[in-house]
Amino acid sequence: MFKHLKSDIPASIVVFFVALPLCLGIALASGAPLFSGVIAGIIGGIVVGALSGSKIGVSGPAAGLAAIVLTSIGALGGYENFLVAVVLGGVIQLLFGVLRAGIIGYYFPSSVIKGMLTGIGIIIILKQIPHFFGYDADPEGDFAFFQIDGENTFSEIINSVNFISLGATLIAILGLGILLLWDKVLGNKGKIFQLIQGPLVAVAAGIIFYIITKDSETLAISQDHLVSVPIPEDLSSFLGQFSFPNFSAILDSNVWVTAFTIALVASLETLLCVEATDKLDPEKNVTPTNRELLAQGTGNIISGMIGGLPITQVIVRSSANIQSGGKTKMAAIIHGFLLLISVILIPRLLNMIPLSVLASILLLVGYKLAKPSLFMKMYKMGWKQFVPFCVTVVGIVFTDLLVGIGLGLLVGIVVILIKSYQNSHFLHIEDKSNGKHRIVMTLAEEVTFFNKGAILKELDRLPEDTYLTLDVRKTRYLDNDIIEILEDFSDKAKNRHIDIKLISELGVVENPDSYIQFFSLRSKSS
Repeated sequence: MFKHLKSDIPASIVVFFVALPLCLGIALASGAPLFSGVIAGIIGGIVVGALSGSKIGVSGPAAGLAAIVLTSIGALGGYENFLVAVVLGGVIQLLFGVLRAGIIGYYFPSSVIKGMLTGIGIIIILKQIPHFFGYDADPEGDFAFFQIDGENTFSEIINSVNFISLGATLIAILGLGILLLWDKVLGNKGKIFQLIQGPLVAVAAGIIFYIITKDSETLAISQDHLVSVPIPEDLSSFLGQFSFPNFSAILDSNVWVTAFTIALVASLETLLCVEATDKLDPEKNVTPTNRELLAQGTGNIISGMIGGLPITQVIVRSSANIQSGGKTKMAAIIHGFLLLISVILIPRLLNMIPLSVLASILLLVGYKLAKPSLFMKMYKMGWKQFVPFCVTVVGIVFTDLLVGIGLGLLVGIVVILIKSYQNSHFLHIEDKSNGKHRIVMTLAEEVTFFNKGAILKELDRLPEDTYLTLDVRKTRYLDNDIIEILEDFSDKAKNRHIDIKLISELGVVENPDSYIQFFSLRSKSS
């Protein structure tokens, strides 16, 4: 864990700058205390980072849960009651891990996972454009198409044109220039430029710009365009920011419903992020998913106990970690300590960071996730990959993460069904001499009820006076529906003078009296 600190420390600083506004913004979007997002970020970094088997995944409050949190706080009668659901949700996640439910993450097609990464990249870009120009009506972390401020992703961009802040825009452009200079030129010039990352320089420039221009009428950046970390006056006021669950609400059925909802959504988002992060990982590490559920469950229990939001592994922070050269889980852990130390020691300095500079950092993260070349690459892989990929991207942009992935998965299943329909068997016409058609039909290794239509269609198309050889030697699973089709076809075959030779590992049978009986014997023998 410690031998890659020269890579992990710079990466953790970048992740810290990405995570800070998202922690605060997601808390604001969730209708929860601002500090609750910071708590979740700290626990996600330190606790989940330490327990997780992922080397480059980063956890924290998730945008996908914001709507659930916002609704649940009101429905359960207060934030303290909601925290009970967070703790119980963590316990349920522990149970998922013990029951080895982590395998679910492996059942999502690669095209859908790539679509998820690209869709999130596009969402990051679209959502950061208003912040880049100093229009912050919608909080950071609201990634849904229909926003909590009543606008949608595109109307927010249009509105931002009328509220451009000159100072915020100038420092955002300067910050983006610094990031591109580091990424394309200076990053390879020396170790100093690898140790001091571009985002750190951009943020420092933003703070200096704010201090220099705060008395300017045209270039000053107003408080609502800056990071807004709660500032405690003393130790007691700092401790007063923590909330604690009201366990007297544990018998409320609505609390349990919310807990199961949090556990299911958080686990699914985590597993999807794990799969996506492993794909982005240049070293192609494989994260143990059941251990990840145990780590996330533990994190949610602790977060709920001290007033934090629900936690998941999140792709925005994870991808920023990967892009910044993070090698081990120390990057995630250090970013958690940076959040903790900074909100205690330097909250006033943090509140001088322009959101537009942080937007420039996120714009670059989004672009690297959604490079135009990826669309061409997916297109060249054929429609079976390209269609689910595009549906996932469009679904995420115009709805939210889980709906978009669900749509992509649905299209992926349809593609599988189509290919299964097409690949149920192989037909070979051997001979048409002497007026007798000789046809060989070889069934696939697995033939299910999905293949009924294709096989039934081929049998009905057989001409009269056909000698059909039905080869099932390679077939390991033959659905009963297919056997019934063959049984029904045997009567038609006699009327159309079609002879059938059935070849299996048991031997050769000419015109079997009962296919059901034959395959029953075959099943017993195997």
